[in-house]
Amino acid sequence: MGWWQVNADTLAGSRFVVSPLAETFASLKLLHAGTGTHPGERAWLADRLPAYRAELARDPVTAPLVRAGLGEEWIADFLTPAPRAGESFAEEVARVRAVDPAAARAHLVLSLRGPLPAALDRDDLPDRAADLLTYVWEETVRPDWERRRRVLEADVLARTAQLGQSGWAAVLDALRPGMRWLGGNRLQVNLHEYPPREISGARLVFVPVTPQRVGWVAWEEGARYAVVYPCSGVLAGGGPAAAPAALGPLLGTVRAHVLALLDSPMSTTQLCAVTGRPLGSVGRHLKVLLDAGLVRRGRAGRSVLYTRTAAGEVLVRAAEQREACSVRGGGDGKVSGDSIRL
Repeated sequence: MGWWQVNADTLAGSRFVVSPLAETFASLKLLHAGTGTHPGERAWLADRLPAYRAELARDPVTAPLVRAGLGEEWIADFLTPAPRAGESFAEEVARVRAVDPAAARAHLVLSLRGPLPAALDRDDLPDRAADLLTYVWEETVRPDWERRRRVLEADVLARTAQLGQSGWAAVLDALRPGMRWLGGNRLQVNLHEYPPREISGARLVFVPVTPQRVGWVAWEEGARYAVVYPCSGVLAGGGPAAAPAALGPLLGTVRAHVLALLDSPMSTTQLCAVTGRPLGSVGRHLKVLLDAGLVRRGRAGRSVLYTRTAAGEVLVRAAEQREACSVRGGGDGKVSGDSIRL
């Protein structure tokens, strides 16, 4: 397993950051894989994948560069610079473009675990990689960036609340598959048999991305280290959780969406981030749901979190069951047998 030696000061000084380039590279990995893990990803791929494949087909060098750079177990380091808080996509991708060509080729040899193909023995690889990342950003990520950014910020808020409630070990254990706190200042970052790294004294950041089943580590040797992880739960979807159709007329569309989102505890700030609605609006809808006994609130550290009550859970599940039966029955809305009726 791969692990990092992290002292208490480094962990205490670590931060969660949002990175446009990390989100873009995660989207590139999703495009390369060509398969999604949930309906939001599959719809996104159906819309974006044909144009992406056509873009690669026009360039006989960039396609093998992508295949080599993603590798089997190891991503070419120059494609994933460690994110810095507050950087724009242009600032981040400029660091990819500025990589020394010889270093880029050396990174590809590592990711390939073998010799560099003749087609990639050239000096314009950083420029080509930066150009492709810019294409993915402009055509597939930037049009949806404001929503994605809200989702990523909501995940950061959720992790921060968990940190205040349960501490770093609980947060790290839940961050991504293969990662856990081993004790003794050791952070396991993946399941691969790589030599341990001493990163005490360096800057450590944790970076969420919306595509699922992706994640990687990145570093600037001795100075900055990053763990990129998929954001969690409902936040990973293609948008705010869709409330069952029957709940809209009963509760109102926005309140129904808020109730549907509360599968797991969320703060008003997170709900604002995911729904894109102002704080006052979310607060008013939460008060109605609280007064109706459909949600409860509790404190986690300095955060106030909301979740569904048993009554709210029954209401959502009954509506979901009605909707599922309606679909199976051909869409006439009839529910038979022991199904719960609204």
